[in-house]
Amino acid sequence: MMNLADSRRPYHEVAQSLRQMMIEMDYSPGDRLPTEREIAEKFSVSRTLVREALIVLELENLIEVRKSSGIYLLRRPRAYSNDTTINAAGPFELLQARQLLESNIAEFAALQVTPADIANMRKALEKEKNDLISGDSESGDREFHLAIAQATHNSMLVELLKQSWAWRENNPMWVKLHSRITNTDYRKAWLNDHQTILAAMIKKDPAAAKQTMWQHLENVKQSLLELSDVDDPNFDGYLFESYPVGIGK
Repeated sequence: MMNLADSRRPYHEVAQSLRQMMIEMDYSPGDRLPTEREIAEKFSVSRTLVREALIVLELENLIEVRKSSGIYLLRRPRAYSNDTTINAAGPFELLQARQLLESNIAEFAALQVTPADIANMRKALEKEKNDLISGDSESGDREFHLAIAQATHNSMLVELLKQSWAWRENNPMWVKLHSRITNTDYRKAWLNDHQTILAAMIKKDPAAAKQTMWQHLENVKQSLLELSDVDDPNFDGYLFESYPVGIGK
């Protein structure tokens, strides 16, 4: 279910979700997409919003809506929105930025968090557990991080989180590294990290929230380092190592 409460242009959020779906489901040009009704049910939004989102994608020449036939993909999306370009930074530079951003977001969120925010985090964790069982998606992971940003009740921090996540998903080096992962053990470990972060949120402990988020992203970094080709000219792991200022204090 989509959370559109913090969006000024909800149909753009739906369009973003559709782009993400096209990428994750590996649609190819010429493939028929789900119907308006199916899309509305999938994202728990109105068909009016879906129709507006489809217009956005038509204007981008991503899809073609054929009367009495369906919605067809013309080309695969390269980014989640017109104003979200593929970031040229390497995966470890992105991770360093995420550590600095999300550890501080978690710290602040722990001070602002409400029971409703905790419920959203629990829901995202349940989604993540189901994703792990089915192996079909990793959307629960993104929803958990987004729920923490939303717990700050600061719309700019939410947008920064979304932007960094879009860059991650569309970063060529990240995609290349991710394709080398052949088992899901890392996802179980990251789920455990998320449960630890949630515990800090429930206690409204900002120091623990900051530390556990930092360590979670450090664990992500170490997993990627093990999969990396250090001789790759684009490898940036040694340039963007940890910068634990204030962590653990």
